[in-house]
Amino acid sequence: MAPISFARGAPSPECLDPELLSDCARVALDRDGRTILAYGTGGGYGPLRELLGERHGVDPGRVFLTTGGLQGFVFYVAAQLARRPGRVLVEGPTYDRPLKLLGWQGVEVVPLEMDGEGLDPDALEAELARGGDVSFLYTIPTFQNPSGRTLGEERRRRVAELCRAHELDVLEDDPYGLVRYEGTAPASLHALEGGEHVTFTSSFSKTVAPGLRVGWFVVPEALRAGYDDRAVSTYISPPLLPQAIVHELFARGGFEPNLDRVRGILGAQRDAMLAALEEGFAGRATWSRPEGGYFLWVDLDGVSSADLLERATEAGVTFVRGSDFFPGGQDGANAARFAFSFEPPERIAAGVRILAGLLD
Repeated sequence: MAPISFARGAPSPECLDPELLSDCARVALDRDGRTILAYGTGGGYGPLRELLGERHGVDPGRVFLTTGGLQGFVFYVAAQLARRPGRVLVEGPTYDRPLKLLGWQGVEVVPLEMDGEGLDPDALEAELARGGDVSFLYTIPTFQNPSGRTLGEERRRRVAELCRAHELDVLEDDPYGLVRYEGTAPASLHALEGGEHVTFTSSFSKTVAPGLRVGWFVVPEALRAGYDDRAVSTYISPPLLPQAIVHELFARGGFEPNLDRVRGILGAQRDAMLAALEEGFAGRATWSRPEGGYFLWVDLDGVSSADLLERATEAGVTFVRGSDFFPGGQDGANAARFAFSFEPPERIAAGVRILAGLLD
């Protein structure tokens, strides 16, 4: 049997629809080929920027299309550290790729305590009360990577209030918010705060296809010019064809039906993992129960996730150690991130059975 991956934060191959996107590409090229095959503006394909500006209630000039979310993160960090140097606040745990990028910049990264409801606003307020320069807060408030936790509406309002009171800049990363299987979506921090200090970012990697590499940022007016300059100086023009494909998917009314299909596939995979954990891990671990997204967080009772991973890899199952999601690996020794997004339900059940056997 091929190795079972609970490490890959990627959509199941069943989520991808090559025929649909191929037809979108053909129509986009037929309609607007001379535009999308040429150089464009640094901010990306105009019609898609207009569509996203409408959805967020902002001027399209504040929407910047990026090659995935991480490229925009690099732009944001460079612009933000230049205008407001200081330490960066993150959730503990948080997405490991930004931790690496911030480490390369030599930035002091401060993890803030989380619980089952996400970031603790009291921890944020206490850190701000320490004084000193804070550059920004990086947060993934909905179906967080790696924990799967979602920040509740009341806490979101509190964070927005702290943001206004302390003039704290916030980068709200929301690639998973639309991948919801149950429950009601809370308002974004960007909407609650008004977009003066909160930059919103998301991606079509989880809702359409990661290979298109189309992400977007909604930036405050103060960052607008800097983003445009950095984009043009970095790559002259972004790839317009994949952006036009996404726009055509919306134009033909295909985005929501495709998203519903993706939700159905991934929701079944989440249910399979929760059921398998209940059967094999009950009494030996606790785990998050996300209403959407790709991941859940497992706290192992007195078991080193690094040791378990070593034995699991030999047995044909992979996951990611919890310590990878803390600055310097300073916490999470007995925790792990399990991704349910990639493997089908039967392989999820088999993989969890293998891990449960290793715990025995």
